[in-house]
Amino acid sequence: MKNFIKHNIAYVILYVMMLCYAGVVLLQSGKVQIHRAMNAYVGNQYIDSFFEYITHLGDGAFAFLVAIIFLFFNIRKSVYILLSYAGAGVVSYILKHWIYYDVTRPHFVFQYFVREELKEVQGVDLIGFHSFPSGHALSAFALFFCLLFVSRSHLLKILFFVLAVLAAYSRVYLSQHWLIDIYVGSIIGVCFSLLFYIVFYHTTKWQQLNTSLPLILSQRKTKSV
Repeated sequence: MKNFIKHNIAYVILYVMMLCYAGVVLLQSGKVQIHRAMNAYVGNQYIDSFFEYITHLGDGAFAFLVAIIFLFFNIRKSVYILLSYAGAGVVSYILKHWIYYDVTRPHFVFQYFVREELKEVQGVDLIGFHSFPSGHALSAFALFFCLLFVSRSHLLKILFFVLAVLAAYSRVYLSQHWLIDIYVGSIIGVCFSLLFYIVFYHTTKWQQLNTSLPLILSQRKTKSV
């Protein structure tokens, strides 16, 4: 655990600082006012296109694909990523569909209640319901913080941190979510990446998984011959 703290504490502190800043903003202003202010930056065609594509890094399918790819390099990391995403995803589903199922998204609120036009990114289909929390933010932070925690390169750690933030922020930029949605979604994702890091890397119990699928198949083929 000492090595984990040594190599990752700076990124955890930076994340907590971001949470504190966003928390202050959320406490000082309502979500409509916050979204109105953030929506003012929409409209540059290059930035719009950037966030239209970067948002897909928060797709559950992308997290699942990364986990599958890791099977060919390190099964332990693959299972770590998959369970972190799956656990966070289950919590998100329960919150979205069972507890906060009536929370509507920015597009719906601004169109039918606030009666204001939002700046929209062309080609993006806006959803009206099941807003809280953001599944994309949750998925992005679960995935990229898993990668951040197991990476030995600080350049890669910085890259993973930035990608998580950008993917989450894209949901507000595209008016798919409120700031509070990505705020809570990111917390859930990070918590599960930490939880399963402790499960898989705070013990030597799972070291036998430090192998790859091709290697296992090759060994079985050799034994059968």
